Amino acid sequence: MQFMNPPGLNDPSDYGYTQAVVVPSGAKLVYIAGQGGADENGKYGNFATQLKQAFANLRTALTAVGATPEDVVKITILSVNHNEEKLRLISAQRKSFWLNHKPASTLIPVPRLASDEMLFEIDAVAVIPNS
Repeated sequence: MQFMNPPGLNDPSDYGYTQAVVVPSGAKLVYIAGQGGADENGKYGNFATQLKQAFANLRTALTAVGATPEDVVKITILSVNHNEEKLRLISAQRKSFWLNHKPASTLIPVPRLASDEMLFEIDAVAVIPNS
């Protein structure tokens, strides 16, 4: 896979993502549904707690399909009542989850998710290269 921040576009590396990703043909595409911040018992916490749990849930889903975080090429983030503090928390979590890997990303501020308790959601597209 080729991760690119083409000239003429803002370099979003400080926020932990890339502008474009090129996927080789024949690779296995995996779509991970939106992962919220509920734990395995369906319990929610505050925004920071949900953020960490949603990324843990994403890791669990990736592992289940034989993928790793480094196989993720695109994420979509939904953040309830988004603000600069939440952006800072999201960027820090994204950087700690991927370290040097930076998938393409879209962040969408929303007024509400599936339930009133849900404050954060992340979905992903991963590519498992042919071996």
